[in-house]
Amino acid sequence: MTTIKDVAKLAEVSVATVSRVLNKNGYVHSETEKRVAYAIKQLNYKPNDVARSLFKGRSKMIALLVPDIMNPFFPELARAVEDMTKQHNFTFVLCNTDDDIDKEMAYLDALKQKSVDGIIIVSSTISADNISGMGTPIVALDRILSSSLSSVTVNNYVGAKEAVQHLKAIGCKRIAHISGPENVSNAKQRLKGYLEEVQDEEWFLPSYIEQGEYHFEDAKEATKKLLTTHRDIDGLFVANDLMGVGALKAAESLGIKVPEELSIIAFDGISLGETTSPALTTMAQPIYQAGAKAAEIIIEQIENQHSFVTNEEFSVKLVERQSTKFGRSSL
Repeated sequence: MTTIKDVAKLAEVSVATVSRVLNKNGYVHSETEKRVAYAIKQLNYKPNDVARSLFKGRSKMIALLVPDIMNPFFPELARAVEDMTKQHNFTFVLCNTDDDIDKEMAYLDALKQKSVDGIIIVSSTISADNISGMGTPIVALDRILSSSLSSVTVNNYVGAKEAVQHLKAIGCKRIAHISGPENVSNAKQRLKGYLEEVQDEEWFLPSYIEQGEYHFEDAKEATKKLLTTHRDIDGLFVANDLMGVGALKAAESLGIKVPEELSIIAFDGISLGETTSPALTTMAQPIYQAGAKAAEIIIEQIENQHSFVTNEEFSVKLVERQSTKFGRSSL
């Protein structure tokens, strides 16, 4: 294996000079720099990243923690983070946590040991106390973890209200909700938006709400329960698209026609919703832009070594497809 000493010997300079060229630290004469660059190329020398990180105090590595890599929302989000980190010459690390606090803490400990430069976290279980001693820039994505952390989210409350308003506008009289996990900030906001629109209606009952935990199977079973208990339900707002697909399958299994008998609208705007039959009406998030913004914020904090709290909130938009009455594609 080629070492820095081999480069120094071929370039006829000291090891310290090669180090200054590699790390762009200190003055090196232009002709000397050219000799070092030539030697590096000739020997195909690859600097030791661990050694460089110890020297510079940085690893050029950014990690993203996501709760469920099987949910297509998170790979779409991860792609944006990866693209942005690559543009700035950072190595991207993706960690799937299964929303397991022990797994999350194990990842955080390992990343700290590796001197990771920054961490972007999507989590339903991590609290401010869990990350208080990290000493590493952290940005919360998709949901808020703490008021002391920078975050990138969307207007979940407003988007949920608009989803229910759309169901009302197309004639739905009994509107139910498949909610996300009760401890997740975005699920709480979507539930709050739903309730704002329906809780004063004379037909509304608390049993019009079932939890789907942001999972396909849970949502499928929750929808079956709703539709068999309340046969008059003709509108359904589902808190994410993956659960929306579960709701479509539940309706199909019960012989309920979508959208003729039941209109379904979900939330996220993942590409999966375009492939279902009928295609899924949704409140679409700007997924790529949100992921890219989180990466921008973490890179700025790393590069400028500051910890200013920044909270970015994007808007969502209605994308009408075939799962709601009179739906049409607006893509």
